[in-house]
Amino acid sequence: MRPCAFLLLFALAPLAAAQGTKDDYDRANSVGKWTAGKVTSAKVAPNWTPDGTQFWYQNAKGDFVLVDAVKGTREVVTQDKLPKDAKPPAPKKKGFGGRDEAAEMGDEDAAFIRALQPRRGPGESPDGKWAAFVKDNNVWLRDVKTSQETQLSKDGKADDGYGRLSWSPDSKRLIAIRTKAGGDRKVTLVESSPRDQLQPLTSTYFYLKPGDAIPLPKPHLFDVENKKEIAVSDELFPNPWSVGNEHWSADGTRFYFTYNQRGHGVMRLLAIDTGSGKVTAVVNEECKTFFDYTNKLYLQYLDETNEALWMSERDGWNHLYLIDLKTGKARNVTTGEWVVRRVDRVDVKAREVWFWAMGVHADQDPYHVHLCRVKFDGTELTKLTGGDGTHMSFDQNRRPVLNVEFSPDRKFLIATYSRVDLPPVTELRRASDGKKVCDLEAADASALLKTGWRYPERFVAKGRDGKTPIHGYIVRPSNFDPKKKYPVVEHIYAGPHDHHVRKSFSPAPYEQRMAELGFVVVKIDGMGTNWRSKAFHDVCWKNLGDSGFPDRIAWIKAAAATHKELDLSKGVGIFGGSAGGQSSTRALLAFGDFYTVAVSDCGCHDNRMDKIWWNEMWMSWPVGPHYAEQSNVTQAKNLKGKLMLVVGELDRNVDPASTMQVANALIKADKDFDLLVVPGGGHGAGEQPYGNRRRMDFFVRHLMGAEPRAR
Repeated sequence: MRPCAFLLLFALAPLAAAQGTKDDYDRANSVGKWTAGKVTSAKVAPNWTPDGTQFWYQNAKGDFVLVDAVKGTREVVTQDKLPKDAKPPAPKKKGFGGRDEAAEMGDEDAAFIRALQPRRGPGESPDGKWAAFVKDNNVWLRDVKTSQETQLSKDGKADDGYGRLSWSPDSKRLIAIRTKAGGDRKVTLVESSPRDQLQPLTSTYFYLKPGDAIPLPKPHLFDVENKKEIAVSDELFPNPWSVGNEHWSADGTRFYFTYNQRGHGVMRLLAIDTGSGKVTAVVNEECKTFFDYTNKLYLQYLDETNEALWMSERDGWNHLYLIDLKTGKARNVTTGEWVVRRVDRVDVKAREVWFWAMGVHADQDPYHVHLCRVKFDGTELTKLTGGDGTHMSFDQNRRPVLNVEFSPDRKFLIATYSRVDLPPVTELRRASDGKKVCDLEAADASALLKTGWRYPERFVAKGRDGKTPIHGYIVRPSNFDPKKKYPVVEHIYAGPHDHHVRKSFSPAPYEQRMAELGFVVVKIDGMGTNWRSKAFHDVCWKNLGDSGFPDRIAWIKAAAATHKELDLSKGVGIFGGSAGGQSSTRALLAFGDFYTVAVSDCGCHDNRMDKIWWNEMWMSWPVGPHYAEQSNVTQAKNLKGKLMLVVGELDRNVDPASTMQVANALIKADKDFDLLVVPGGGHGAGEQPYGNRRRMDFFVRHLMGAEPRAR
């Protein structure tokens, strides 16, 4: 389309009828283009003076803005008035506070692979006298001076051998982790249409599933001087999913490690007395449901004071505790009906923690992320950000980023916050007390709004219990007419590892594409998702089939009651991928009187078929009847409405057989459904252009009652 015609199309967009027409499709498939570059002043790039008292930046107009942080002044100046010694801040260091990004965010896939492939190799003792190494699956010592070798263990086997080694600071003791091998399940894929040959190709990859045997790592203690093993009872760590966070006390008398029991109902910080081999539980978390190790396992040892910082939901909310490593006594560092999202920085000298918090401002959305600081003893809680929005966004790799930058001396901070209905706002605050010094920039979205685009509407309604606030938003087409009725489509992802209703601003929200066809699209966080209270999260336990549907249905009904343009007369459409694919199909199997049309991409439809860590985390272990009861395969006979299943034949995230087994069960039950198998497609094949177009067509045809792309 020529540029002038393209502009004319969108100038007339608000007048167009919303009926899944070709124009609607064109607008839907180019959301990123017609919204791009229409929001200005969204960022501030400061150039600080070395003493941290002043900085300058250029605004959207190209003006030079000089800010005096001490005086609290902001003024537009000519370039010759700028401080000559000002420069951008240094890049943020990875792993600030002693933990790298993967460890902080719970990189469970990487951790599991590391458990399967324990580290091996020589390790020199701190005093330089010995080298410890693994040979023929056993632990050996080499005298560095004489090169004489001594075998310390003799019970190691190929399928139950010793791996990573750890010396005590005084070189008198050695810990070796012995790991019994787990299962060796593999999944085989068939690539039907290879690019470089006619005949199909097969590929096989390692893929444990719920209930499979897993590696069993356990620490063993050796007396180096006497060349013997000191017996260590595994009574407190009998069935590990993993052991980790290994650490020696400064004097070498204790060896600490975390024990995550399979099923994730027990998490312990254990200590081995290296003289006697006795094991004690310094921290013992025995949960009625699960310990969320994927997001909420945090441990930092404080050697100088024989303490540790620990994260726990023991009081019903995710908080930090100070642990006396000698006695196990725990003291609250944070407390209240809000949660710690992440530890940002630990200042051992000042005995304080800087952390991300959610729900800390009671008058705001409980999912807003703010930066706070508190003393180890729980005093002087300081909320360093306060703007009514979230300070967290995501980088290009979907990792969370806190939009806060400090002055060189950390006395001031530049904080940027936003909401789905508020473009970014940037302000200067004092780090001492969090007080706002001055406003810097407020993003301008006027050009975006002129296209007909409108902000998603935040909406809150009571959940299944009639009292818990459920949060979501409503997305409307750019040619929305409040006098018309619009069918409703829900975009669902109910994975318990996070919450999924976006909180930060975006000029092109994902749901906008579907909305442009003439739908009102909603996104909701029901019970069972993360970062509220423990009770809110626990709904998912052994219950992924729930997917928060009782809350979602109540929310949509409440929204329709106050927004007359929402048309529920033909039921509600629903779509999602991966766990969202599982849930969207579940909607028609269990709630087919409310949801009537669903498109499910790459769904993990049966939790017995999917990857082990995800499913055992939430569905627990051992595999019980609840796995089968909540399987979309088992429940396929209950299908109501119109369903389209999408799967990529080369999906390495979710076994493609999971979708095919649902299809098989639907055929056996004589149910009508659509199946799209994408040759060469991987996980998320439904998000590719063809899959996306077929999904759009399916909703236009079956929920809107119109012929897709009709002129």
